[in-house]
Amino acid sequence: METLTINIKGMTCGGCVKSVTNVLQQLPGISAVNVSLELNNATINYDPAKVKPAQFKAAIEDAGYDVV
Repeated sequence: METLTINIKGMTCGGCVKSVTNVLQQLPGISAVNVSLELNNATINYDPAKVKPAQFKAAIEDAGYDVV
């Protein structure tokens, strides 16, 4: 397992946190997701054999937020 923290722009409330958490948890190989509104980021524990960081970015951007 690996851990990656991604900075996210555009989250403004708890609903945004829930949306980002949900889209990331739907990806294969994700074991844990911690999205922080205060820090504007997401920390993701994942299996690199099943999912790649580019997929995190695509999922977050598809949900309407920007990866910075």
